[in-house]
Amino acid sequence: MKRMIISLVLLFSAFTTVFAADAPKADPRTMTFPELRYEIPKGERVVLECGMPVYLLRDPELPIVTITAMVRTGSVYDPAGKSGLAGLTADVMRSGGAGGLSPERMDDELEFMASSVESGIGIDMGTVSLASLTKNFPRTLRIFADVLLRPDFSENRVDIARKHLIEGLRRQNDDPKEIAGREIGKAIYAGHPLGAVPTFESARAITRQDMVDFHRRFFRTDGMILAVAGDFDRTAMLGELNAVFGKRAASGPPALPEIPQPAQVFKPEILHGQKEVNQTVIRMGHLGITKDSPDVYALRVLDYILGGSFTSRLTMEIRTNQGLAYNVDSRFDVGRRFTGTFMAETDTKAESTVKVITLMKEIISGMTKEPVTDLELKSAKEYIINSFMFGFTSPASIASQRARLEFYGYPAGYLEEYRANIARVTKADVLAAARKYLRPEAFKLVVVGDAGKFDKTLSAFGTVRELDLRQSNP
Repeated sequence: MKRMIISLVLLFSAFTTVFAADAPKADPRTMTFPELRYEIPKGERVVLECGMPVYLLRDPELPIVTITAMVRTGSVYDPAGKSGLAGLTADVMRSGGAGGLSPERMDDELEFMASSVESGIGIDMGTVSLASLTKNFPRTLRIFADVLLRPDFSENRVDIARKHLIEGLRRQNDDPKEIAGREIGKAIYAGHPLGAVPTFESARAITRQDMVDFHRRFFRTDGMILAVAGDFDRTAMLGELNAVFGKRAASGPPALPEIPQPAQVFKPEILHGQKEVNQTVIRMGHLGITKDSPDVYALRVLDYILGGSFTSRLTMEIRTNQGLAYNVDSRFDVGRRFTGTFMAETDTKAESTVKVITLMKEIISGMTKEPVTDLELKSAKEYIINSFMFGFTSPASIASQRARLEFYGYPAGYLEEYRANIARVTKADVLAAARKYLRPEAFKLVVVGDAGKFDKTLSAFGTVRELDLRQSNP
């Protein structure tokens, strides 16, 4: 019987091979496929009794629940002379105990439950996040709510966090890339809170009371949005959330400090940081746009063509054709509340520093002189449209995306219309956007490297200001 089955299998395989050989071969150049369609998951928006919006997306595949609270705060609101306050506040909110639970006890309890609660504050958003097994969610949620609303700011942990910040400042000039990143931001946002960075003086000036006051001012239920995803029962979840966040506060909504947009000043500047290293770090850029710009879609396409892919103009010329750098890229970092930046960057051997800078400027300038090719436009739009779905890889990312859009005030239907808006971009749109927003003649140029090894002096680009990388008052 076994031999008969084997014989029939071999006979069937032989017939299949013969028929396959006779069938015409498919030509990949003429093959067609149905249009790729992807419907963006929406989740559910609910408003808690305290007035806080919540985006819910249930997914019972794994017994895990995640929550992210988005808070209207940011380092841009650091008081004058106390840069670093927002970051230290976020650090000690989690590390300094909360709701009467000591830091050590909180760490032990979360570790025992295999739960995590983390906090952080960026430029214009604060976050507190939770990840928990479903069975341990009620207790983890209460710790999360205490960290978010009732941190204790243990004096000992405040001191530790401050010392960590000061130690980081002592080491901040060790890494050339860190120097370049810091200095290009300071140059582009000079005179604006976005350009402020912590110093030894500001770190030492920050007190525990400063953290308490900063937290009290910004971390209120009427200034937050929640994103909830995972394995939960909707009714039970809403009951838990209403229990920990309570009723609507009697006071009015928080008034954020008035921070103006950065002044639209475009003036070239060349900064050099002397470091005796073989690789030169190069950063160049200027102010960019906000999310409200009507040209944002054309700039997304421009990003891909100029410096946002392995086939971009910067990469193909500087890396592929001339072998002058391993990585080179550029992009518009679209600002959500405040004007963002355009930035181009690379690292190259010291002996090709000026050559690479010149090439980068020429390639960027070339975007403003003539339309992109049909192939460049087609490739960019196809990539952006087809990769769109990868922004929604998990229930947590989907819920967070929806909450983030409301947090920053994006218009209704933004996600649903995004691909169509990209598809409508034309070569004329890209050229017009390049001419309007790219100003290579006004770049802030930061170069960190050994000037003694450069192929030419940086003065070929204009007056050079030397950065003082000595550590004063350590």
